[in-house]
Amino acid sequence: MDCAEEEVDFNWEEYLEETGAIAAPHTSFRHVELSLQSSFQPGMKLEVANKGSRDTYWVATITTTCGQLLLLRYCGYGDDRKADFWCDVMTAELHPVGWCAQNNKTLQPPEAIKEKYSDWAEFLIKELTGSRTAPANLLEGPLRGKNTVDLIVVGCILEVRDASEPSVYWAAQVQHNVGGRLCLSYVGLNDPTHYIWMFYLDTRLRPLGWAKENNLSMKPPTDLCGLRSSSEWTEALDQATAEALNSSLPLEVFKDHADIHTHSFRAGMKLEMVSPVEPFHILPVSVTKIYNQYYFQITVDDLTAEATPTSVVCHADSPGILPIQWCLKNGVGLERPRGFESQDFDWADYLKHTGAEAAPDVCFPNASQSRGFCKDMWLEAVNPLQPAELCVARITQVKGRLLWLKLEGLTKPLPDCIVDVESMNIFPVGWCEANCYPLTHLQKTICLPQKKIAVVQPEKQLAPSQPPDVPLNLCPSIAMDTGLVNGKYCCSQLFINHRCFSGPYLNKGRIAELPKAVGPGKCAVVLKEILTMLINSAYKPGRVLRELQMVEDPQWNCQEETLKAKYKGKSYRSTMRIVRTADQVSEFCRRVCERLQCCPNLFGPTCVSDKCPENCSSQTKTKYTYYKKRKVGRPSLGENAQDGDMTKPARRRKKRKAIFVQKKRRSSIVGYHTTESPQDSDYYYDDEEEDFEEWGSENSSNSLREEASAHSVQDAPRRGRPPRRAALQRRATHPNTSDRTSPRRTTRSVSYTQNQTANHTNTKTESFEEEDRLVLERNPLEWSVSDVVDFITSTDCASLAKIFQEQDIDGQALLLLTLPTVQECMDLKLGPAIKLCHQIERVKVAFYSQYAN
Repeated sequence: MDCAEEEVDFNWEEYLEETGAIAAPHTSFRHVELSLQSSFQPGMKLEVANKGSRDTYWVATITTTCGQLLLLRYCGYGDDRKADFWCDVMTAELHPVGWCAQNNKTLQPPEAIKEKYSDWAEFLIKELTGSRTAPANLLEGPLRGKNTVDLIVVGCILEVRDASEPSVYWAAQVQHNVGGRLCLSYVGLNDPTHYIWMFYLDTRLRPLGWAKENNLSMKPPTDLCGLRSSSEWTEALDQATAEALNSSLPLEVFKDHADIHTHSFRAGMKLEMVSPVEPFHILPVSVTKIYNQYYFQITVDDLTAEATPTSVVCHADSPGILPIQWCLKNGVGLERPRGFESQDFDWADYLKHTGAEAAPDVCFPNASQSRGFCKDMWLEAVNPLQPAELCVARITQVKGRLLWLKLEGLTKPLPDCIVDVESMNIFPVGWCEANCYPLTHLQKTICLPQKKIAVVQPEKQLAPSQPPDVPLNLCPSIAMDTGLVNGKYCCSQLFINHRCFSGPYLNKGRIAELPKAVGPGKCAVVLKEILTMLINSAYKPGRVLRELQMVEDPQWNCQEETLKAKYKGKSYRSTMRIVRTADQVSEFCRRVCERLQCCPNLFGPTCVSDKCPENCSSQTKTKYTYYKKRKVGRPSLGENAQDGDMTKPARRRKKRKAIFVQKKRRSSIVGYHTTESPQDSDYYYDDEEEDFEEWGSENSSNSLREEASAHSVQDAPRRGRPPRRAALQRRATHPNTSDRTSPRRTTRSVSYTQNQTANHTNTKTESFEEEDRLVLERNPLEWSVSDVVDFITSTDCASLAKIFQEQDIDGQALLLLTLPTVQECMDLKLGPAIKLCHQIERVKVAFYSQYAN
């Protein structure tokens, strides 16, 4: 058997579902959580339009942030939150403190508290003294409303601390910003081989001018200094500094940088540390230099005479430094220092041999915190030998605050990589996809049988009852030298004729990318392969899988094969009877084409070179609709299919609109033309989701179908999620109003009002935005817990209402919920959490449009 690695589309959700694996919780990645926060912080002051009086303003305090939303409280209300109000940074009239004075605008308190203080000028002086005001560039201009990470744009200049000298800095320019992970080039050395990758929260990064303000040196990196002359370095720095003054990096970028704590180390102390060069093992190291109360130098122990010191600058919270005996206590192997003669390393003997002391435990704060990581969780991690590469990684063990990661998909496998739980080189599942960055993922191993060359003597040919084992050759250019292709159970090549009409189910763009021929080989094997290709070329693979189940004839000699389809992250499978003998292949292919309403020559034993014998290119599109012939529009609900094997009444379909929404295909090297019309067919089927297992129960009663026929059909293009029914809107806004059940899983937009139920001919249709939009009768900030529970009960997330009751979530808390908080606080999986957040977003949108002004 020849085994090889096959490149496959990788999708985290599908992989975790299929393998039962667990993703590391997003909240465990503190640096990523910080990067998603707003640039505004609670406590900041700003000036906002006064709701009670036109053309007047008052100072307000930010109490809470939620993305680009701010919850504000006018100064003077104290701890009273009754008058708190939400506003959108992008649309509200917000200004920095002092804007009114500069623009001759009136600054006066709201009417409700006007009499609370006699001297408001004195009150404001006390209120603003020592407080932090919202930066003007975040309230006005191109940076308005942006998150912290988005403030860092390509070309920005920062200062980077030298790796070996903590008092030396040099300027670096941002080349790429991937979700806060920065690719930097040293000023004066724009060479990709010397680019460095650092997360923007790294303590080595500082704003331009930091070194000068703190009396530190500005020198090129020690190991790169000789690549340019002194004058070239200085000239490059002066030019970069001048350019940076025109587009300076906002200081808000550094607001979440951790403070460096003082350390207790002394020169000569010994400890254990993850190797700074190859983080695959732990080494004995020594403190060789104390720079100041914040920084010290650690050198890897090497007792050989020709040793070249390997040193690194550390601080009290540096990841990977451990007290002695840590490896022994945690059952982890400790590398023996080079040049140490004893075979069995023992710290007591080693300290005695070197005359050194061990660093006390007090020097290592939080040495055992794991931040929620567990063995066999999955995440994304930086390849330590290729910092630009991020890989799929699995946690193989957790010891204290260290993780052992197995990096998947590498061409050359590496030992398990050791990282600290606070490392900024690990990221949650889906981080690369969210930031449009390539992820090195798992390779699928496939084993192909070696090609067999059969030498068959005429008198020793196999009997027809013995099907020969002939491998499938997917490359039509490689002909098999065998006399078995004409056997009873084998067929010659089957051709896929790209020019033929592909029908309403198959995407012509995807068909065009299939091989021109499949086979020769066993009939069942060749047919299964070609049917799988057709399923994967469909607009709705589940629908094609369903149609193929109908292709059957009791007179055929068949064998059962399992066909699979994937659609919208779900996997479907079905058992289909496929013919075994060569004499039935042609008829089987014709029946499949008939079922899929495409040209009979789309695939089969006939090769179409230039013009199809059926002349399908000039025929009307309805010529091949042997099944479900009907006019476009509202069909008669009692109509049955013409084929006798289809007893289910025909379902109503939408006419395909001329505008199509192109959907991104995950990790696909070949971009399918999903925006292409399916040959302008009037029979395009637009099911919301082709749930194969629910096929038999889609139209459960005649009464449901009759009710559905009473309402008009609205064509609405999809925008990321299927449209919701207006009935859901009415249930949300009027929980006590009962409405009749409508058929499950349909994208038809049912629009009606209470006064129009009797008169179906005058039914009005609503647009998609109006259907999905919620109309609130009361401000959600005033909702009680019971009001929130009533709303959740009225949606398709009713099963989660109990959680809101148990956690006392009122209207204000509801508006603050986001996807990470929902997953963490409610312990929900990704699917239900996204579904719930969609309903919460509807409330937020309604709140902004109705009450937030």
